[in-house]
Amino acid sequence: MTDSQPTLFALGYGYSAEALARRLLPEGWRVIGTTRDDDKAKRMEAEGVEAIDFTSEAIAAALPQATHLLVSVGPDDEGDPSLRLARDAIEEHASALYWAAYLSTTGVYGDHHGAWVDETTPLLPTTSRGEKRVEAEHEWGTIPQLPLHVFRLAGIYGPGRGPFEKVRSGKARRIVKPGQVFSRIHVDDIAAVLHASIERPNPGAVYNVCDDDPAPPQDVIAHAAELLGLPIPPEVPFDKAEMSPMARSFYAENKRVANDRMKNELGVELIYPDYRSGLRSLLEAEPA
Repeated sequence: MTDSQPTLFALGYGYSAEALARRLLPEGWRVIGTTRDDDKAKRMEAEGVEAIDFTSEAIAAALPQATHLLVSVGPDDEGDPSLRLARDAIEEHASALYWAAYLSTTGVYGDHHGAWVDETTPLLPTTSRGEKRVEAEHEWGTIPQLPLHVFRLAGIYGPGRGPFEKVRSGKARRIVKPGQVFSRIHVDDIAAVLHASIERPNPGAVYNVCDDDPAPPQDVIAHAAELLGLPIPPEVPFDKAEMSPMARSFYAENKRVANDRMKNELGVELIYPDYRSGLRSLLEAEPA
């Protein structure tokens, strides 16, 4: 790497990008991130992150300053927003980057009826969101000389994104679809994986990012209630549950996601290898 200050440019300064910045800033990194929200821009600046608008002009001006690129903006109905705005600028600067990452989703694998999938599993998404992610992965992969790494994230949880508030409010439901499991990942472990990849770049690599314990969603809610010392919410059969189309679509896919490549190639030891350790840490971190 160059002797100049390493600079991460985050296209979409979201939950995962913020967690990575918390690791990099104390190491002397410069972090630039895009946002469309003025209040969020102020919070970013207060945390030492340079906030810029998510526009073609601002992206094109910031890219030449970057040594590393993180893309966490998801596709919309028209494709990948970042490439739509700034593909030419990204292509122009691609060869100067040491590392680039696209944050995708394990939804690209589709439904496997609870069987295990890994990075060699064919991409057969069963939802429109998954299909758009496959298209976006492919489109980013066509940029010449871009040192691209793809990270397929499982369901993300962490500070501010745990089940405790729903359980406390009495609104939590334990929706049961027999045999259904989901893989998860704590946001701090996402940041650790990205950080490890930055230190061990391998352009072209694809990594599943998930913990060691695919589990039924009703078990997670029950454990959260137990940690809080509250009654375990009653079970609701999936076919009788009132759910939004978005929420129901998550249950259309059932798989266990393997993370061996992430561990073996990057040397990552998960901070929270299962939801039990992750939820316990969230509860312990809450203000007294």
